[in-house]
Amino acid sequence: GITTLNASLWFLAGLLTLLLGSKLLVNGAVNIATELGVSDVVIGLTIVAIGTSLPELAASVMSAYKKEPDIAIGNIIGSNMFNLLAVLGLPGAIRPGPVPANILERDFPVMITLTILLFAMSYGFRAPGKINRFEGGILLSIFIAYQVVLYFSSHQVGGPD
Repeated sequence: GITTLNASLWFLAGLLTLLLGSKLLVNGAVNIATELGVSDVVIGLTIVAIGTSLPELAASVMSAYKKEPDIAIGNIIGSNMFNLLAVLGLPGAIRPGPVPANILERDFPVMITLTILLFAMSYGFRAPGKINRFEGGILLSIFIAYQVVLYFSSHQVGGPD
């Protein structure tokens, strides 16, 4: 059987590999995007967001695979709450500053809309709270459309965000 020491070593090896892979992905993608002239806002909303979410994504995928959806949902909600409250709140508490207009006009409404949509899909008005493949496809399509809008808004005449 598997000993506690053996399981702990595999856990640490997996965790280190995941964290190192996320860091390499984010640093490489940010360097490439910067060289291509992509704005900091678009880099933050895409590459950094995806890279920093990889550990949560991996944990959520594995918990869904092992038929433990509660862990996946708790992980996603906890991660997003931490990001919104600590990662966004701490810099604002240290050095307050203005929020760019395009964030309030383009990104904030998308975030609010997706939050409401996700709640409506997962609450379980019609059946026990499950997001089916069709609803997952809708959410994924909205995410892809949002990324396309970000790309084209950063390449408009007049420069990046």
